[in-house]
Amino acid sequence: MTELTHSIADLRDRLASRRSGMVGLVPTMGALHAGHARLIEAARSECDTVVASIFVNPLQFDRKDDLQQYPRTLESDLKLCSDKSVDLVFAPSEQEMYPVAPCCVIDVTKLGDHLCGRFRPGHFRGVATVVLKLLNIVQSDRAYFGEKDAQQLAVIRRLVSDLNVPVTIIGVPTVRESDGLAVSSRNRRLTPEERGLAILLFGILSSVRDQIASGSTDSAAITRAAIEGLPAGVKLEYLEIVDGEMQPVATVDGPVRVAGALWVGQTRLIDNLLCEPPR
Repeated sequence: MTELTHSIADLRDRLASRRSGMVGLVPTMGALHAGHARLIEAARSECDTVVASIFVNPLQFDRKDDLQQYPRTLESDLKLCSDKSVDLVFAPSEQEMYPVAPCCVIDVTKLGDHLCGRFRPGHFRGVATVVLKLLNIVQSDRAYFGEKDAQQLAVIRRLVSDLNVPVTIIGVPTVRESDGLAVSSRNRRLTPEERGLAILLFGILSSVRDQIASGSTDSAAITRAAIEGLPAGVKLEYLEIVDGEMQPVATVDGPVRVAGALWVGQTRLIDNLLCEPPR
C-alpha cells in the first residue's frame, strides 16, 4: 500500500525501519505520466523501498506564469504511484521545503551555461538546490532521472560528484509516443493542432542524428540543414550539438548529443538524442 506524507520529519520516521534494504528515490514535480512510470518501474526493479517525491519547485521557474500554470494533479499522481507499487509518496508544501527564503543555494557553472541554462536564468540553480535538499531528506541509495532532460541529468551527476553525496544517479531512457514525441507533462497543454506541430522537434533531432550517422561533421552545417523549412506556428529556441559536458562542439569527431527546445504556441518543449558518427 502506498503511504502519503507531507512532512520531512514523518518521512524520515517512516524510512527509519527500511534502511536495511536499498532505498530508491524518484523526484518529480507531479503531473505524472508514462515517463515517470518508467522511472518508478526502474526503481522498483532495483530497490527494496521506493520513494516518489511530488513537489513543484518554485526556485527553478524563471517565469511566474509558468509556475502558476504547471498542472497539480495529486489525486491521479497518487493512483499511478499506487499502481506502480511506490512505498512512500512525499508531497511537501512550499512552506515545508522552504520555511524561510534560502540564503544558501547551489550555483551551476559550465554545465548550465548553454542549452536551457542560456534561456532560463537561474533554472539549474533551482534544480540543483531542490535535488540536493531531496537527497539529504530521503538519503536514498539511488535516485532516478529521465534522459529527456539530459542537461538536468548531467548537472545532477556532477552535483553528487562535486559535493560527495553518497547516492548513485540512474538515468532512464526517454519514453516516447508512437510518433516519437517525448512524453512530457507539458504536452497536455497542447491543442490538437499544436500536438501535430510538436512532433517537428523529434524530426529535427532525428535529422541531425541521421546526418551524423552518415558522416557529416560540421555542426553548423548539420543544424542549418535540419531546420530548413520550419513552418509558422513554431519557434526554435535552440538547437545545439554538445559533448558530455553539455558544451557545444564545432566538429563532430565522436559520440555527441543533439538537444533542442521548441515553442509550439505558448508551450515550450525540450528533447535530445544521442548521435554517433559511423565507425
